[in-house]
Amino acid sequence: MTPTPQLSMNLNQTIALSPDVISQEVSGETVLLDLESENYFGLDEVGTRIWQLIKETNDLNAIFNTLLEEYEVTEERLQQDITVLLTEIEGLGLITLQAAA
Repeated sequence: MTPTPQLSMNLNQTIALSPDVISQEVSGETVLLDLESENYFGLDEVGTRIWQLIKETNDLNAIFNTLLEEYEVTEERLQQDITVLLTEIEGLGLITLQAAA
């Protein structure tokens, strides 16, 4: 069995939403439309909550702490889940991660 790689994201970053992305919440999930590529993307309930928090604050550490309070999850699991989602949507050009000032 191959061990799952440990993903880790620097929480001292800020997140900027792409100006080319519009979002619409539908039945607890979010649909994202990248106007530049004309591609749609869907976020589940937890992804939707993360997207809502990104729109409220660009502080990744604050988002992490809010999610830690809202969900019954270990810090390690939450950091892995956030890393996977943010890495994926950053790769799609929907957000930009930057070192905090």
